[in-house]
Amino acid sequence: MMRWLFILLSIVNVTSRSIISETHTTNGVSDRLIELVTQGSFRGVTYNRLAALADTIGPRLCGNESLTNAVNWVKDIMSSEGLDNVHVEEVRIPHWVRGEEHAHLLQPRKTKLSMLGLGNSVGTGPQGVRAPVLVVRSFDELNARCAEARNKIVVFNPQCDWKTKPIACYGSVVGYRVGGASSAAKCGAVASLSRSAASRSIDSPHTGIMAYDSSYPKIPAGSLSVEHADMLDRFQQRNQSMEIVLYMEAQTLPDVVGYNLVAEVRGSSKPNETVLVSGHLDSWDVGQGAMDDGGGAMISWTVLSLLHSLNVRAKRTVRCVLWSCEEFGGVGADQYFNAHTNEIPTMSIVMESDLGVFHPQGLQFQGRPQAQQIIQTISNQLASINATQVVSGGGGEDISPWMQRGVPGASLLNDNWDYFAYHHSNGDTMNVLNSTDVDLAAAVWAVYAFSIADLDDLLPR
Repeated sequence: MMRWLFILLSIVNVTSRSIISETHTTNGVSDRLIELVTQGSFRGVTYNRLAALADTIGPRLCGNESLTNAVNWVKDIMSSEGLDNVHVEEVRIPHWVRGEEHAHLLQPRKTKLSMLGLGNSVGTGPQGVRAPVLVVRSFDELNARCAEARNKIVVFNPQCDWKTKPIACYGSVVGYRVGGASSAAKCGAVASLSRSAASRSIDSPHTGIMAYDSSYPKIPAGSLSVEHADMLDRFQQRNQSMEIVLYMEAQTLPDVVGYNLVAEVRGSSKPNETVLVSGHLDSWDVGQGAMDDGGGAMISWTVLSLLHSLNVRAKRTVRCVLWSCEEFGGVGADQYFNAHTNEIPTMSIVMESDLGVFHPQGLQFQGRPQAQQIIQTISNQLASINATQVVSGGGGEDISPWMQRGVPGASLLNDNWDYFAYHHSNGDTMNVLNSTDVDLAAAVWAVYAFSIADLDDLLPR
C-alpha cells in the first residue's frame, strides 16, 4: 500500500513540476499580452471595434440582413489583419420577424403597455386580440385556476429576489417566457404575456425566445415590463376588471442561409490540436447587441489579433468562432459541432464569453479536477490585473455540445451583477460597457487561450 502511495505521489509531483515549468515558459508571453491590450497599442481597440459594429450595423437578429453584414464586416478586417484561415461556414438558420406590435390596457384605465413580442411567437392577426386578463404567479396557480383562463389573456408574474440572486432568478423566471404560451393555451387562453426576466427595470420590456408545445394551439406571446406586470397584478388583487388589446405582426418565414465566422492563429508544432475561443455575433433586434453578445465576440477576436501582433504562436492552434443564431437555441453552433465531430479528440478546451465583459475576476471552468489544477496554476499569470479566481461551472449555449462529449469548457468570470438589467432589451447598448473593463476581459481571455494552447499536452478529460 505504501509503495503504491509513493508511486502515486511521485506522479503527482512530476506532473506538478511539469505544469509549473510550462507555466514559467508562458509567463513572458502572458505579460506581453496583458501589457499590449491594457497599456500598449491595442488599448481601447476591442471597445472601439465593438462600438463601430454596434453603432454602424446595430442589432443583428438571426436571419436578418444585418447579421450577414456584421459577418462580412468582421471577416474583411480579420483578413486584412493577416489572420490564418479566415472563412465562413454556411448554416441554415430560422428567420423570425417582429413586425409592428403594441399592447394597450383598456380597463380599468386606458394606457399603453410596455411590451415586446417573443421570438418564435405567432402574430395576432390584423384585428389583434382583445380580452380580459388573468394574472398568475406560477404554473401551479395557472393549473389551479385553469377554468378562469379560458378566452383570456394570461399574464405570468413570477416573483423572485432579484436583488440578491440575479443569475439564479433568471433561471427560475425564464421558464414562464419560454413555456408560458402553451401552458396558457392548454387552459383555453387567447394570448400570453410574461413578466420580463429582468433584475432591474425602467419600464423596459425584455424579449427572448419562446417555444410551443405542439399539443396545444399556438397563441401570441409577449413580455411586459416589470412595472406593468406588477401593476396588472395589483389591479387583480383589488378585484378590478382588466381588459387588454394586443396587436402583433410576428411571423416565421422560411429558413435562410447564415454563417459561422472562423479565424485562427495556427499552432507551431501541434496545429491539428485546438483551443477554441468564441462568442455569438447575432443578437436580438432591440438595443445594439453590445453586451449580448458583441462584447464576447470581440474579445474572442482580440485574442487572435494580440497573438498575431506579437508574432507569437502557441504549440496548438487558437481558433476563434463567432457563432450564428445563438439566440434561437445555438442553431449555428449545433451545425458547426456536427460538421466537426472528428475534432473532439483534439479539442483541448472550448471557451465562450456570453455573460458580459464587465470587470473580470477570472474564469469559470468545467472539467476534471486534474484539468482544473492546471487552470488554477495558469491563473497566477493574471495576478497583475487581479483576475486570478477560478470557480467551477461555466459553459455556454454554443459550446455545450462539445462539453457534453467530455471536452473541458470555460466562460469569463466577471462582475456581471447587472447583466439581466440590460439583457435582451433596448438598454443593451455601448453605454453599458467601458473600455478599460473590456480590455481587461480580453487580457484574461488571451492569457488563458495562449497558455492552454502552449501546454505540452491536451487538458486532461
